[in-house]
Amino acid sequence: MRALTKYYFDYAATTPLDPRVLRVMSPFFNYSFGNPSNLYALGREAEQAATRARQTIARTVGCAPSEFIFTGSATEADNLALLGTARALKQHGNRIIVSAIEHKGILSAAKALETEGFEVITLGVSKTGLVNPKDVAAALNNKTILVSITTADSETGTIQPIKEIAHAIKKFRQLHDRSLPYFHTDATQAATHLNMLAYSSVVDMLTLSAHKLGGPKGIGGLMVRSGVKLTPLMYGGGQQNDLRSGTENLPAIVGFAKALKLVVRGQEKESRRLTVLRDRLERMIFKTIPKVIVNGHPTKRLPNFLNISILDIEGEAMLLRLDDKGIAVGTGSACNSQTLEPSYIIKALGLPYEYIHGSLRFTLGTYTTRESIDYVLKYLPIIVKDLRSMSPINLKVTGNKKTLSLPVAFVGGQTPHFVRGKKHAQK
Repeated sequence: MRALTKYYFDYAATTPLDPRVLRVMSPFFNYSFGNPSNLYALGREAEQAATRARQTIARTVGCAPSEFIFTGSATEADNLALLGTARALKQHGNRIIVSAIEHKGILSAAKALETEGFEVITLGVSKTGLVNPKDVAAALNNKTILVSITTADSETGTIQPIKEIAHAIKKFRQLHDRSLPYFHTDATQAATHLNMLAYSSVVDMLTLSAHKLGGPKGIGGLMVRSGVKLTPLMYGGGQQNDLRSGTENLPAIVGFAKALKLVVRGQEKESRRLTVLRDRLERMIFKTIPKVIVNGHPTKRLPNFLNISILDIEGEAMLLRLDDKGIAVGTGSACNSQTLEPSYIIKALGLPYEYIHGSLRFTLGTYTTRESIDYVLKYLPIIVKDLRSMSPINLKVTGNKKTLSLPVAFVGGQTPHFVRGKKHAQK
């Protein structure tokens, strides 16, 4: 097996399991392996461990233990939030509002609901990746049953104005004397660096994932406020308030709780450390490589995110050359290994393809050091220069290093604003 590289810069994709998390998980594979549903001693021991884990997470998230549902992933949690709400409340309305930069677990579920007769409103974002709370307010009507806006997206790490959006939804509820729409946010990327108490207090549902926190894969969760009506996706033994049947993944649940506890304990210090490293990486890239821009919001972003476009070359070519040097990064050039389509999130910023195809995403984490930053800075300029020497593209740009713009012929107008599946220029 290949050892963990110290030049790993893709923490937004997944994180290495914290050794302290593995340590608390281990007994539940071999010794305390009981089924929490059983009444004998081994089962009771398992049930008590699951209860303690749920209490730990509940305290961190700011909810009652009964309000947190364990799922097999963040994708399942997102599906439960959307499909569960829509099917439970279809007699009250059929409109669902999402943004164009949501996780695929949201957008794919929303697309599926359209085939069931639901109306999905997909809001565009600004050129810096922000959802406008006024757009949310304008899209609300008496048929709206759910709004789902990510806390921070997975490509640029741009932090959304969740509190302002929540205020707009609350104002609509009061004005129309309704308890709807519900407000859901996917906090999968944000939980490592933002105080979840500040966000959970203004939403009805919130999604988390353990493997973005130094925890195990195969476990996620959905905070569901008391009173929120959901139809389950899975039926069976009625575990977890009938919302997620199936024997609980006890080792993963215990690991999830430990990982979240560790993250919160060192959150402020680690965020400051990563901000310094991220800013050094950004500063030196702009100093040593011409024709580079930052994608997403320049300041309202998670402290470990740096998404850039390096013009005139392909992001995937850079990724592979960096990989040859032992450096792992993400790219928006292809959405995933199954398609050559560029990232839909970067596209939603209104950038031309020439920018999107040259994008790289650096996300920092636990094992990122000054040494690893300097290692990237040693090789990235060399790789860019070499790839550009072979590239047939040489775009002319104007503006300073952080506000480069292509000629009007390339830009293609204003950032799109999506309403009812149609594009409207955003004002």
